[in-house]
Amino acid sequence: MGYGGAFMDRGGVDLFNSFYKDKRVLITGHTGFKGSWISIWLQNLGAKVIGYGLDPYRSDDNFVVSGLKNRVIDIRGDIRDYKKLLEVFNIYKPEIVFHLAAQALVKESYENPKETYETNVMGTLNVLECIKNSATVKVSIMVTTDKCYKNIEQIWGYRENDPMGGYDPYSSSKGCAEILIDSYRNSFINPKDYKSHGKSIATVRAGNVIGGGDWSRNRIIPDCIRALKENKDIEIRNPNAIRPWQHVLEPLSGYLLLASKMYEDGVSYCSGWNFGPNSDSIVSVGNIVEAIIKEWGYGKCIDISSVNSPHEANLLTLDCTKAKTYLQWFPKLNVQEAIKFTVDWYKDFMDKDAYDLCINQIKNYCKKTVKEVI
Repeated sequence: MGYGGAFMDRGGVDLFNSFYKDKRVLITGHTGFKGSWISIWLQNLGAKVIGYGLDPYRSDDNFVVSGLKNRVIDIRGDIRDYKKLLEVFNIYKPEIVFHLAAQALVKESYENPKETYETNVMGTLNVLECIKNSATVKVSIMVTTDKCYKNIEQIWGYRENDPMGGYDPYSSSKGCAEILIDSYRNSFINPKDYKSHGKSIATVRAGNVIGGGDWSRNRIIPDCIRALKENKDIEIRNPNAIRPWQHVLEPLSGYLLLASKMYEDGVSYCSGWNFGPNSDSIVSVGNIVEAIIKEWGYGKCIDISSVNSPHEANLLTLDCTKAKTYLQWFPKLNVQEAIKFTVDWYKDFMDKDAYDLCINQIKNYCKKTVKEVI
């Protein structure tokens, strides 16, 4: 199995000044959508990537088709299995932890609320315990969601100091995880005592993330792609719902930047952070579906909304002023560019090397970032 990589060998641009080269990085949920993308990015930056997660959902998931199993340390395990997780920490001694393992679907949380809370709350507790007891971990990025906020469907974006909440079990479980992480940070990993424990922990909250390789059930982009590939109508449950749409590379760039800052300064950055899109990418589900159809080249959609459908928020946006001000992190792709990146992946992954496809998209994203900075 692989261990590490070299970002520059494919003509890429390292946005992090070789920071991740030879760093031991543990990613929980590495077989998932976001987990696979950040694993590819880190592996290509030269990090020694250790992945801990469940089996991939499908044989054409990004993790599978990109051949990540042979490029990173690939460990299969449940985040609820504390004993096994602790063994991984003890054996591989990570310096940086990205915790992405989760039950991440609203509709699934209605069907399996107990498993949702066990995974998202108790699973996070297990990771926190391992971090607390680790002699090597310096930085931990705990991924939650924009849905962790108590959503009163206000017209302005939620800020990091707004109250946690959650109507549905998924959102609630992530709000619980945020409170839990904050408690551990206060009680055991307090920045006031940084000199004694040497650890820094932060939570990150992204918008509706899209990109190639996601085949989750009851998620709008995978549902669209499946329907288009099968020449079926795209069924939309809530076309008027407003969401902050962003390509997966956008929040991941924020997570990677934040972790590098925390490694050098363990006190100033250990808090909650929003990584959402610009205002022009906050649009309705219906608009997103229409844009996907246009980029794909054909297709149509139908509204199957029902008053008996489980509750989902109609309006949810993020205020990312904190990340823009203190990290100098800014979204680089508008919603049309994000959709093009996404549709291109789904069109090409069967005929091209999926790993190269991901690397090329990362490279193009990085070049765009560097060009805009210049």
